[in-house]
Amino acid sequence: MKSVSLDAQFSDNDCIIKSEFIYRAEDVSFPSCHASTITEISGGLLAAWFGGTAERNKDVTIWVSRYEDGKWSLPVEVADGIQHKDKRYPCWNPVLFNTGKEILLFYKVGPSPSEWWGEMKTSNDNGHSWSRAYRLPEDIIGPVKNKPVMLPSGELLCPSSTEHDGWRVHMEITSDTGVSWERTAPLNEKNIDAIQPAILILPEGKILILCRSKQSQILTSWSENNGRSWSSLVPSGIPNPNSGLDAVTLKDGRHLLVYNHLKTGRNMLNVALSYNGLRWEAVLILENDSKGTEYSYPAVIQSSDGLVHITYTWNRKLIKHVVIDPSAIDTEPIISGNWPGM
Repeated sequence: MKSVSLDAQFSDNDCIIKSEFIYRAEDVSFPSCHASTITEISGGLLAAWFGGTAERNKDVTIWVSRYEDGKWSLPVEVADGIQHKDKRYPCWNPVLFNTGKEILLFYKVGPSPSEWWGEMKTSNDNGHSWSRAYRLPEDIIGPVKNKPVMLPSGELLCPSSTEHDGWRVHMEITSDTGVSWERTAPLNEKNIDAIQPAILILPEGKILILCRSKQSQILTSWSENNGRSWSSLVPSGIPNPNSGLDAVTLKDGRHLLVYNHLKTGRNMLNVALSYNGLRWEAVLILENDSKGTEYSYPAVIQSSDGLVHITYTWNRKLIKHVVIDPSAIDTEPIISGNWPGM
């Protein structure tokens, strides 16, 4: 299955409102960082990521920073992988979600992605303080990289995946914000390596996911029953260099995707827009460095004022925050074509 060509990349800086680093390297104790997440809070934003000496090292923990009054606070450590006096594990891939009543912080703990488990903390004061860590039930990872979506039913749909038995995507659903859970069967066979789905909401209750893969392109699947069952994963035609992506359905009905428009490497980070999730139009280059600097693992949300906020890893040393005005991006309404079975 082919999408509209995305080869004609261009940079439309008119839509960029702000581009900044969340912190300065000299102001933090961790030399390496990765896998940021962002959510809106009352009066601002909250971002989190994992940081330490290097990914997989035992000293890697979860850090958060609040954006209030036009500036980011100094990062604060909020979760670690300490088990007891003589044992600790690295932390991985935090995911923030604001339920409207509390902030949920999901993250992973363990020696590697094939052995990690899910944990969760909550905050009732915009991320100033956090509850103790709760280990999620066996086989429940929580949202593995990208944000969950609250469905009209009140259920929280969490995009997840595992790596212990091949790369396999599944979805997790909680109706009580993390107390009880259900989990779907894997969406793909072991020979179709895919992980880390991002969720888009289509008309008439349909849901679409876009997944990182080892197939040199993004893979996609859809559901018509609130995420309980899914179509087979199929190629989207959008390149993917085995790197994380994220996407969001905008208030105007368009879908926005942040990804590396490459088949190999992570030295370019891009934005595309779609009216139907099937055909995509390239609209923005966020980063492009032929020398090989890594720009990766984006997270994206739309805040209540309509602006789009993107955070991403900048060369494994810093977390960057970019604000975009999507109303300044003019795209043609390409609406022809349907997903098979829809």
